[in-house]
Amino acid sequence: MLAAAPLPEVLPAEGVAGAAWLLVALPALGALVLFVGGRRTDRWGHLLGVATVVASFVVAAVLFAGSLALPAEERVRDLGLYEWIAVGSLNVEFGLRIDPLSLTFALLITGVGSLIHIYSVGYMSHDPNRRTFFAQLNLFVASMLVLVLGNGFVTLYLGWEGVGLASYLLIGFYTGRRSAGSAAKKAFLMNRVGDVGLALAIFLLFVELGTTQYAEVFARAGEISPGALTAITLLLLLGACGKSGQFPLQSWLPDAMEGPTPVSALIHAATMVTAGVYLIARSNPLYDLAPTGQLVVTIIGAITLVIGAIIGCAYDDIKKVLAYSTVSQIGYMMLAVGLGPVGYAAAIAHLLTHGFFKAGLFLGAGSVMHGMADETDMRRFGGLWRHMPVTFWTFTAGYLALIGFPFLSGFYSKDLIIEASLTAGPVAGWVFAVATLGAAGLTAFYMTRLMLMTFFGPERWRDLHPRRIDPADLEDPPEHYHPHESTSSMTVPMILLAIGSVGAGAFLVGGERLGHYLEASLGAPVEPYDVPAVFYVGLVPYLATALMLVGAGTAYLLVGRREVPVERPQRVSLPVRAARADLFANAINEGLIARPGIWLSRALVYLDNRGVDGVVNGTAAMLGGTSGRLRRTQTGFVRTYALTILGGSVVLVAALLTVGGLGG
Repeated sequence: MLAAAPLPEVLPAEGVAGAAWLLVALPALGALVLFVGGRRTDRWGHLLGVATVVASFVVAAVLFAGSLALPAEERVRDLGLYEWIAVGSLNVEFGLRIDPLSLTFALLITGVGSLIHIYSVGYMSHDPNRRTFFAQLNLFVASMLVLVLGNGFVTLYLGWEGVGLASYLLIGFYTGRRSAGSAAKKAFLMNRVGDVGLALAIFLLFVELGTTQYAEVFARAGEISPGALTAITLLLLLGACGKSGQFPLQSWLPDAMEGPTPVSALIHAATMVTAGVYLIARSNPLYDLAPTGQLVVTIIGAITLVIGAIIGCAYDDIKKVLAYSTVSQIGYMMLAVGLGPVGYAAAIAHLLTHGFFKAGLFLGAGSVMHGMADETDMRRFGGLWRHMPVTFWTFTAGYLALIGFPFLSGFYSKDLIIEASLTAGPVAGWVFAVATLGAAGLTAFYMTRLMLMTFFGPERWRDLHPRRIDPADLEDPPEHYHPHESTSSMTVPMILLAIGSVGAGAFLVGGERLGHYLEASLGAPVEPYDVPAVFYVGLVPYLATALMLVGAGTAYLLVGRREVPVERPQRVSLPVRAARADLFANAINEGLIARPGIWLSRALVYLDNRGVDGVVNGTAAMLGGTSGRLRRTQTGFVRTYALTILGGSVVLVAALLTVGGLGG
């Protein structure tokens, strides 16, 4: 846990840190070559995609090792590359900030990204557009690195939008599916809502301070007026909610499972959805001065983690269960960063362990789909542990880590967040603790249900006809399912992620290694300050473990000891129907935002057509009609003009006589 600390002096990058630009340049170069090279790179494009991300990981590891050798006060360095925007008083430098927080994220992005790239070689081996897929993956990695390494809010925004573009392309990768296109559009539009909030926050920062660079903004955060500071933190939170799938912008994330499974692992488990957590953590000097902003962040995280856990209990689609699990787990992280200095390290620790076990779970789900004709309905699975032993054991490691099984990675990092929540106060602390503990029990329930339906019980897939959903696999479909283990290019990354799922938590949290390393970015490690909280903190591991066992046991009683029907029952209770309907999130968004937006657009179009255009067109028609009628008086005949003059003279004389008579 962390407390506020004086901001360290930002030093210019030198030596090894001066080569940090290679972190971004390598995957960006890979994307450029694959996009521009076209079909000429089809044979080796996937290898280039893998090599560039692996090379970027090596650079990140070297930079990380170099930072460990430095004193804490010298670990924050800026690498200025060039002057990007210079307009009037606005000066934006395109540069990189090399500090413990950015290097931690760089290691996660490139490390897990490398494993997912390697996995994709086998997973996408039969896809004719594999080269395009790797180009888009490289673009995503490069954009994500710009996001976390940028040394200012405008540079972060560049990476933020690049990630949005790449995710749109990857979610809609299967262009032949209407559902994929719809999911990509939904993700794009809902993220734009959050992006507007982030953009407005950056505008306000410039208005208040005349700069958007981290070093200057954080050093002068105390100069921002309290009202503006609250507005900035809330707008930053809106941006984080969009990118991280938090309430009320969470409904795009499960639909994003329409993309290939490696996309789900890379974007929606380990990297992109953590961008919101990074944004709040990076902006910690602002949030430390805005208690209202911190409280709202914590409340949003608590609501989201409960919502995600509840909905995850009702789905039968293996990827959507994991998607809502991601929504819930990111909620844990948002709750922690909202707690301020005591929660920052806990949030980052859970973010890192989540990157291991959730990426491993998604890759395991992809392996199951690979062996089951791209099937995602768990009701059509069962008994797969016999046919996919490596997938089963690696998936089990991720499952146990996620539910918080003692001494695995999730056990350590999740307990840190529950402990931190107790320091929020006598009332709020208990509310947040109950939410986190309750969600832990629900997590154990839906993940145990997933394990039982997928790997145990009778083999329900026998004698069923596969429902092929991938257009690339429509040629010669098998008549029945034939589950089998995946190739080594897929299983090796799963094994490595399983190792991280088992041991990463103890390594990061033990001895507060991560907290001490992040000190230069987030503050110095401290213990909880509330004496009653210290007493209750000692009970957290036992309470969490007990609720985990209750959740898993309930799933066994309801699922493991009963026959699972192949077809989902339609007659269910109202709570189950509500959970299956995403707790009516889509209906609420449509009723409160989408439909009113459509009506407003139609009203504005009508006003434009009948009002604005009506006035302009009506004036033009009036002038045209009047001139047309006046033109008819110009006949060109002398007799007509003489008659007109005579008539005018008569009228004039009559008028003069009338006026003269009235005057007499």
